[in-house]
Amino acid sequence: MGDLHVDLEAPNGTKYVQPTGLFINNEWVKSSKGETITSINPTDESEIAKVQAASEEDIDIAVKAARTAFKSWRNVSGTDRGKLLYKLSQLAEEHKDILATIDTWDNGKPYGDATVDIEEIIEVFRYYGGYSDKVHGQVIDTTTNKFAYTIREPIGVCGQIIPWNFPMLMAAWKLGPALACGNTVVLKPAEQTPLSILYFANLIKEAGFPPGVVNITNGYGKEAGAALASHLDVDKIAFTGSTTTARNIMKMAAVNLKNITLETGGKSPLLVFDDCDLEQAVKWSHFGQVCTATSRILVQDTIYDKFIVAFKEQVKTASVIGDPFAEGTFQGPQVTKAQYERVLSYIDAGKSEGATLYHGGQPHANPSSNGKGYFVTPTVFTDVRNDMRIWQEEVFGPFVVIASFKTEDEAVERANNTVYGLGSAVFTKDLVRAHRVARNIEAGMVWINSTQDSDFRIPFGGVKQSGIGRELGEAGLEAYSNKKAVHVNMGTTL
Repeated sequence: MGDLHVDLEAPNGTKYVQPTGLFINNEWVKSSKGETITSINPTDESEIAKVQAASEEDIDIAVKAARTAFKSWRNVSGTDRGKLLYKLSQLAEEHKDILATIDTWDNGKPYGDATVDIEEIIEVFRYYGGYSDKVHGQVIDTTTNKFAYTIREPIGVCGQIIPWNFPMLMAAWKLGPALACGNTVVLKPAEQTPLSILYFANLIKEAGFPPGVVNITNGYGKEAGAALASHLDVDKIAFTGSTTTARNIMKMAAVNLKNITLETGGKSPLLVFDDCDLEQAVKWSHFGQVCTATSRILVQDTIYDKFIVAFKEQVKTASVIGDPFAEGTFQGPQVTKAQYERVLSYIDAGKSEGATLYHGGQPHANPSSNGKGYFVTPTVFTDVRNDMRIWQEEVFGPFVVIASFKTEDEAVERANNTVYGLGSAVFTKDLVRAHRVARNIEAGMVWINSTQDSDFRIPFGGVKQSGIGRELGEAGLEAYSNKKAVHVNMGTTL
């Protein structure tokens, strides 16, 4: 439908056609209620486009389309599913500049970072395309009177809810293994950043995926997200986002005991021991706005003063704030006004609780957008105690807290003093200690002498209130398949 597409020109001069509808059964359709979501450019607060907002009725239509498609899609050979995923990776590569442009415009992350994200989604689809014909069961030897084997089967209709910080990448992490295993999908992008996955929907159709296999339903979480999580004909929910929202989704998914994968909040610790390569520890500690960000830095007291001076200098030198399309920009705006105000509120909390504001801590007036945009200066608090909100709660912004420790036991105890358990990092040249600390930290992932350099071939996920289940790697396939056991009587009689 022509009225569900708009011609746009991004700030970097890229011109393209932006879909604005709901993608159901390989067609663009309007919301049944006619409601829309306005996508805002966080750099200058201007409107980019309005997209259709799915109602509960629209979610039901999309689920029915996915259920119908599942009946035949599950029987498509793994080899043929793999070919389609590989074709999708090729199309993503052909359109990577546009996809990166849309994410930067809609999300505010630097264009270079967005480009890296799109390069990874290309690899994710290739990876799971290669795995599609290798999802199989096994024969289990018992006795001569029994032949037993397992079958790996798709779960069914999968609801997938995507966050705003990695709009395309998180979609790929979920779509890749789901489609490889023979599931069908109803995907709801974040209401803040719906544009890139809508553009990608046309590539899904162009790649040759049958109608109903992938449906994309933009919408508000309170209506579209809730309808998807509580729908009785949805077999699985995969969600990436806040722990608070995940708790609500888990309650709604209980209506029919849906299979769930939850990747939620984090307040990841980074432990710096006095025998580390200090320069490398400082550089790695200075990393981006992601759920796994090691935003609690624990430094051994013997090098604490030296570390914070070097860290502040690294922030001042590297954290270039500004136009996300400009070369050299390290940090763009916060994604929305609400997120911008959330970060500022935690700055106020840190001050009121008695932590030392060591660097930053105020809005940033961006000259390139006439002072508009949701920019916050990188903020560093020191002298932070375990009982402070800024130590315990996820801020999700350019915000880090630093504290000291004396012994390894104290470092591990403070690292584990949180309800979260997503990522963590250890910096030391003592590899025996590195492995020992890695074992004792309560987290789903531990980096040794690096941080945040995840890989799509390695499982990703957390413990405690950082989630349930794993994405990526072979574990991603396990999250989207069931094991059926088949018992064949080879001679036992009663």
